[in-house]
Order: sequence, then C-alpha cells, then structure tokens
Amino acid sequence: MARQSVVASRAEQLLGTTVVATSPVAGGDIATAVKLRLSSGRSALLKTLSNAPPAFFATEAAGLRRLAATTPAGGLATPEVLAVADDCLILDWVETGRPSAEAAASFGRALARTHQSGVEQLGGAQFGAEQDGYIGRLPMLNRPLPTWPEFYAERRIAPYLKVLRDKAIMTPAQVAAVETAAARGAQVVPAEPPALLHGDLWNGNVLWTREDGVVVIDPASYGGHREVDLAMLALFGLPQLTQVMAAYTEVAPLVPGWEDRLGFHQLFPLLVHACLFGGQYGARAAQVAQRYL
Repeated sequence: MARQSVVASRAEQLLGTTVVATSPVAGGDIATAVKLRLSSGRSALLKTLSNAPPAFFATEAAGLRRLAATTPAGGLATPEVLAVADDCLILDWVETGRPSAEAAASFGRALARTHQSGVEQLGGAQFGAEQDGYIGRLPMLNRPLPTWPEFYAERRIAPYLKVLRDKAIMTPAQVAAVETAAARGAQVVPAEPPALLHGDLWNGNVLWTREDGVVVIDPASYGGHREVDLAMLALFGLPQLTQVMAAYTEVAPLVPGWEDRLGFHQLFPLLVHACLFGGQYGARAAQVAQRYL
C-alpha cells in the first residue's frame, strides 16, 4: 500500500491518528472508496464524494448506527462508524469471505430481529422517518404517513415515476401501469406494523465475512413494510437466499403468498435504477406492474 497524502491527511484530521498507507477500493457506484491502514494496525474504509448532497454522509452514518442498535438483540451487524463529515465517511474495515449456509442462516435470523425491533429508533409508529434520506444519490422522501399503501405509493413510487415521466424515460402506458399497480397496495399487501428496514438491501450491500457472518452497509433505513427488504434481496440475486429466507421465517413467519408479492415491492428499486441507469429498468417495472393490475 502506498500513501495518498491528501486522503491520508483528511483522515488524520478526523480520526486523530496517523494513516501509514492507503489504497483504492474498487466497486463503488457513487462514492470513491479508499482503504486506510492506521498506525495502530487497524484498517478503515474512507468514502468520499465531490459535491456530495446535503447531509449525504451524515444520513448514511445515522442509518448504520440505527441498525447497529439492534445488534445486541441479535439484529443486523454493521461496520463501526469511526468519523463522519460533509465530504466523507470513515468506517471500520470489513474483511470479506465467501457466502456460506451458516452465514446465510445467521443473516436471515438477524434481519428478522432487526425488522421486529420496529421503529423505536425512528421516533414514531408511522411509516417513514423523521428525516428524508438518499437511495444512491437520489433523494428519498421519508415524511411519515399512517398506512403502508399510502406511504409506498406517495413516497416510494410517485417521486421517481415523475422523474421518469418528465424525462420521457418511460412511456405514458408504462407510467400508467406502475401508477395503477401502486394504487392497489391495500389489496395486494397484508397490513403489518412498521418494521425497521435497511432500505437498500441489494446483494452489493451484504458483505459476507471470513468468520461466517454477514455485515450490511449503505443503508437507507426507515420504518416500512418488511417485505421491501426481502423483495430487494430477491431482485438482485443474493447468494444463499433460500437459506436466508428459511431462517428468517423461523424467527418471523410471513403472511402466505409473500413470494407472489415480491414483485410489487420490487417496483420501487426498479424505478430508482431507471432514474440512475436508464430506461430498461423502467420497462421492466411496467412489466412487473402488470401482475398486480
């Protein structure tokens, strides 16, 4: 590992300790990531983003801490937040390994317990959160609403659908299909109290560790329907998903028919991906929406 002086100096300001080496980390779609080796022998991850949106890293740090508060009760594990500023976030380094059945089962149980923790740390029993957040670089509206169908249609579908409509990324017919499906939430999704969600639980945000464990990163947490996290895990092909779900349902059984409802909650990440990466995801969302019309 070499030492990038600018990056190292910024980390030293925030951590109050010497950075002896740095190296770039591949794979980040949004932020630039750098591995730090500290004089103590500890390793850390620094994430930085030029012209980051307001409170971008502070929101991520708050989400990590919110989820970490469930860890003592058997909930999800997250990397420790070492420092946060407007321009960067520094986390404890996670050594990754290969997915295993044991880790998958542990992850499923931990996810269920985090969901069961409810919204005590979110400041209320409604769906949403006290503050808006981000999904990728996109704003994510969290102002609470009393029911999940209202919240999902108005906060998770409508804002991104408007962007896609205004930019002509989706056709009027595709937009109408998604709008109509989203409006049927009360008929599609069983009523449940809010769960504490990770909120952006795709495969890339699930780190399998060398100790047969799982650590989650990059949350967009809020109080929502627990099937949202499960739908996102299924959408992007989490390894060992069968084992994860078996362990999850041992702790927190799901209302029958949940497999058929996954597509309904996949509309949200598909629209987000359409906003970020292009129209193929919008067309896919419209196709999925047809199942719920």
